Amino acid sequence: MTDVGTVGREPLVALDHVDKWFGQLHVLQDINLVIGRGEVVVVIGPSGSGKSTLCRAINRLETIDKGTIALDGQPLPQEGKALAQLRAEVGMVFQSFNLFAHKTILENVMLGPVKVRKQPKADAEKRARELLDRVGVGHQAEKYPAQLSGGQQQRVAIARALAMEPKVMLFDEPTSALDPEMIKEVLDVMVDLARGGMTMVVVTHEMGFARTAGDRVVFMADGRIVEENTPEEFFDNPRSERAKDFLSKILKH
Repeated sequence: MTDVGTVGREPLVALDHVDKWFGQLHVLQDINLVIGRGEVVVVIGPSGSGKSTLCRAINRLETIDKGTIALDGQPLPQEGKALAQLRAEVGMVFQSFNLFAHKTILENVMLGPVKVRKQPKADAEKRARELLDRVGVGHQAEKYPAQLSGGQQQRVAIARALAMEPKVMLFDEPTSALDPEMIKEVLDVMVDLARGGMTMVVVTHEMGFARTAGDRVVFMADGRIVEENTPEEFFDNPRSERAKDFLSKILKH
């Protein structure tokens, strides 16, 4: 395996011989992956290949059975306060937006910095408004999640994760629950983040995003990393039969 994207980069996330089972199902099989600071790694592959489990393991939403995962040189803590601190360092954006329905958009974004980071409310509000402007929903700050479109809610979820000033952002199929016309507005925000140097791990079906914003494509199938390469090399010259087969199915449409 070549760490194409990590050359010259300081490692930020390191998965070393990681295994995970769900009962008899071996969902992650001997995963070795290093993500460099400022790198955008796009994880693609067929459904059930272990992509989401991999993503969720990085902030311990899924526990692992073997191996180690380290963030910034520190092994992931098991539980308690240390785990809460770790989660503050790792932003996560899911398929579903997971916003608090009874709080305004602004309150949703302020909550983590005030409660977890103990920021003064005035500072948290100023930063939250800046982030909502950045993702293009600043004018909606006083509204509630139900008053926004899915694309707008997902952009708020991205702002909420950014408000914690995480070291790395994880995206688990962030556009899969959205209507087609809303996908671009979310991907645009993600491309902007990538260009700004945010370290990102993105599980997605959006091949255009993988090509334009990714530093490296990691292709998974059946719980394994089958190949990884630069987007250009991966899409133009896939090396494994499994990747060729996958690409032939999705790129024909």
